[in-house]
Amino acid sequence: MSPLAESIVCVECGGTAYLLTRFPPDDPPMPGDVVAYRCAECVDRFDIVVEEADLEEE
Repeated sequence: MSPLAESIVCVECGGTAYLLTRFPPDDPPMPGDVVAYRCAECVDRFDIVVEEADLEEE
């Protein structure tokens, strides 16, 4: 399972944006990768660069 958040708060409307990008188990996300989220309410897409802090387990 990816350590990336499955959903984030949409910066445009405050709705929920869901992770579109998936990674196979043998090729996890790395810093510098770009992932996409799409808001279920306003349908905006957000491309986010993965940072080291995004991959740290809480």
